[in-house]
Amino acid sequence: MTERILFLALALSWLPVGGDEAERPNILWLSAEDIGPHLGCFGDPHAVTPHLDRLATEGVRFTHAFTTAGVCAPCRSGIITGMYQTSLGTHHMRCRAKLPDIVRPFTAYLREAGYYCSNNRKEDYQFVTPADAWDESGANAHWRKRPRKDQPFFSVFNFTGCHESGIANASKYRSVTSVLSEAQRQDPARLTTLPPYYQDTPTVREDWKRNYELITAMDYWVGDLLRQLEEDGLRENTIVFFWSDHGVGLPRAKRWLYDSGVHVPLIVSVPEKWRQDGQGSSGSRSDRLVSSIDYAPTMLNLAGVDLPGHLQGQPFLGPNLPPERQYVYGARDRMDERYDIIRMVRDHRFKYLRNYEPHKTYYQYVSYSEKGGTLREMRRLFETGKLPESAAGYFAPSKPAEELYDTQNDPHELNNLAADPQYRNRLRRMRAAQNAWAETTLDLGFIAEPLLDELERKYGSRYGILHRSGGREFFARLARAAADATAGAEKKAELLAALTDEEAAVRYWGAVGLANLGAEAGDAEEAVAKALRDPELVVRTAAARAMCRLGKPESALPVLVSVLETGSQWERLHAALVLDEIDAQARPVIKAMRQALQPRAELFSGGKYVVRVINRALNQLDGTDRAVR
Repeated sequence: MTERILFLALALSWLPVGGDEAERPNILWLSAEDIGPHLGCFGDPHAVTPHLDRLATEGVRFTHAFTTAGVCAPCRSGIITGMYQTSLGTHHMRCRAKLPDIVRPFTAYLREAGYYCSNNRKEDYQFVTPADAWDESGANAHWRKRPRKDQPFFSVFNFTGCHESGIANASKYRSVTSVLSEAQRQDPARLTTLPPYYQDTPTVREDWKRNYELITAMDYWVGDLLRQLEEDGLRENTIVFFWSDHGVGLPRAKRWLYDSGVHVPLIVSVPEKWRQDGQGSSGSRSDRLVSSIDYAPTMLNLAGVDLPGHLQGQPFLGPNLPPERQYVYGARDRMDERYDIIRMVRDHRFKYLRNYEPHKTYYQYVSYSEKGGTLREMRRLFETGKLPESAAGYFAPSKPAEELYDTQNDPHELNNLAADPQYRNRLRRMRAAQNAWAETTLDLGFIAEPLLDELERKYGSRYGILHRSGGREFFARLARAAADATAGAEKKAELLAALTDEEAAVRYWGAVGLANLGAEAGDAEEAVAKALRDPELVVRTAAARAMCRLGKPESALPVLVSVLETGSQWERLHAALVLDEIDAQARPVIKAMRQALQPRAELFSGGKYVVRVINRALNQLDGTDRAVR
């Protein structure tokens, strides 16, 4: 945020010479799904990407580009608005938030400046797209449909063929890669880039091979669109961006905040007439830290449009650039049916991760990701004791509260330095950066989702929850309680105090923290029992988990069953997840869990996630082979 303020102090209103539409550059976005920098121009020895390699020779490769999430929709909400998903409340995968009045897709500002804006075709912003966002958004959108040929355009084309489903689904893989010649196919036995956190088996190598071939198919697509641009005589007046929404669609990459999940390729080709101060010179490389949150302000800056004051990103091309970033930030929250709150800070060399739910395993059972061959293979090998530690560690029942990696000496981020005294100062500095980012941007991820829905209705938008009068004070108590919940028995008094806070979101963390203490919270049983009657069901659910951890499931189970029977979709999901976690203690309510599988009105708006979790829990409890619906 300091970087943003500095930019605003420096920025001047800028228009290209002449100031009319014809003097503004066209901008073309070519975006791909689910790939890391596995391209020839980024030094990958196996990549077959001639068109992107050529694009890189015409422009600049950004080697330190990162997304704000390891999954598409939360990240895309930030890209289109220039605001972190955790500030807007769009951080949970497959949620739907309401935008505050001050926030608009950046394309709305481009359209007001005279641009024709088209999107072909993926949106996936986690909010209803405002009517003024696009001139056209859909399968047929194209710059060629603008009403005047001299009108500047901003056009987006999205390639979905390299999505993780193209790896997991053999039929899609064959369809997408049907354009490849035999010489462009990969021999899985010859691939030398298999990450060490995978087990080297034929199944895993096949998935890795498919990833490369899908990327080559995507490169064909890039070449076709660049040819269309040249056919229209627009190449010398069009700035071309190529980027990916996040890392490769395989375990420990997609959905994660390691570099495998958030480090992405970014190539920008700027025609000479539009270069500022030598930016983007042909065949150049930039080590500047770039976040996907920076794309929106960069587009506006290149187009000569004043930047709205609420943007949280900063431009990295165009006139009057601010000082370079010191850090980029990221967040992981609910992935389909499983919650996990993780925050990331990265500088040029070091990566810091804060796990706010360390009591959860890394590889939680997310039904969609379990379809992939690599994860199924790794689970099978783990259960037979055949996984090496570099891979097996992700199946551990818990994870550390903090992780710190030297990405220069440990590019796969395997050696956690958080407990190493030699890196104590580095850890403190990056921890402070994460706390400052959460406070400055008002991170909504600390509010349990059922409460987030409720408070959105009260304050008009999720953004408004913490931007109201008293919101920052509320956030301070909330963030403190979330941190205390993983700090151990020394914070028991603070957790007990949180359990009586006026805000249910803070009380929730008090109950979560006492549950995490388990037997060490023994003398808090009376306070926890009182929380079983809390006005908010999600607080009751967290208290029920605490009672189970205290060895008192008999008082907790009726509460969980009641939430399953009467709660909203997200309240039910929280209860289902606790039942899944307590495993054998849930046996007395198997019948009630089966009844929860009965069709309900919200099944296709979140209730399906409850079904998946309960199915999984029942499979664990009684061994019945039950298909996940």
